[in-house]
Amino acid sequence: MKITKVEAFPVPPRWTFCKVDTDEGISGWGECTLEGHAATQVAAVGELARILVGEDPARIEFLWQSMYRAGFYRGGPVLMSALSGVDMALWDIFGKVQGVPAYKLLGGACRTKVRVYGGCGGTDPAELRESARACVERGFTAMKFCPVDATETVDGLDVLKKVEARVAAAREGAGDADIGLDFHGRIAPPMAIALADVLTPLRPFFIEEPVQCENVDALLAVKRATAIPIATGERLYGRHGFREVIEKQAAAILQPDLAHAGGLTEVKKIAAMADTHYLAVAPHCPLGPVALAACVHFALSTPNFLIQEQGSLGEGYLKQPLTIKDGHVYLPDAPGLSIEVDERAVRAMPWKDWDTPRLFHEDGSVADW
Repeated sequence: MKITKVEAFPVPPRWTFCKVDTDEGISGWGECTLEGHAATQVAAVGELARILVGEDPARIEFLWQSMYRAGFYRGGPVLMSALSGVDMALWDIFGKVQGVPAYKLLGGACRTKVRVYGGCGGTDPAELRESARACVERGFTAMKFCPVDATETVDGLDVLKKVEARVAAAREGAGDADIGLDFHGRIAPPMAIALADVLTPLRPFFIEEPVQCENVDALLAVKRATAIPIATGERLYGRHGFREVIEKQAAAILQPDLAHAGGLTEVKKIAAMADTHYLAVAPHCPLGPVALAACVHFALSTPNFLIQEQGSLGEGYLKQPLTIKDGHVYLPDAPGLSIEVDERAVRAMPWKDWDTPRLFHEDGSVADW
């Protein structure tokens, strides 16, 4: 079997799908989404096709190394997202050829179901209370939201009170359900520590990206200052990007995104590295159903998996969408990634590129989104 064609194309609202075809009529699907950069990803996958066409798709590790090492420049969001989508598609093909789900090729099932967390939202406490309650009513045992606005390096008591009120309202609505708090990298260390101190009595499940990821020592300072578990990783790429966080144990929970961090092949390695330091893995996935399907196969086959962010279940995109019951996601036990993309439907969908939102401080200066 040989690869005959590799392509990527944008899919609304902000995703990029990747398809790998073979000369035996078996195709694989992946997701190389890089939000707000769809055209860039289409071009990047097209460049990888020069390496892939004519090769045996079953040589997944060899092809991963070829894509990563042959271009001289390594890592980063563009290359790693393109590589990730191809990697997912190769595992999809391999599973279809073998007639088994991908997780069985990744070591078999460590668990029978995959816990997911839903999203609650709002800025007004009353709105957050009802949103959290609705998550519980839908069967979720965990949820996540962002309680912070654009925040200065050191901000005032009013900010602390506003965030505390939002989280307290969500806690009231959620009851004993777990609540993850996504700081979205908007906060500098002094405010992240102050907010963690205020929020500790409300027992958050974790704080995600309390600070930006480029300074691991800053992240470690926050981690050492609070009992709340710290999570990070959605903007780290490949095992080398995670190395310092893991070795310094700067977080308790790693959140690699399978569509950015290197696909199933690489994220399994990241999880194994994390396991040697007793760190949990909770993949980031606010993306499409192909990425979510890959995450579920990862979760099923990975011992230190913790919980999965719920991306799209695929209504309108998959011929048989993924299902959630009692806060857990389930896959059909079909070969490969266990999904069937409705190719005609997704190719016909109108596309308008998604723009990353921009935040500003009150004085007009740029804030982190």
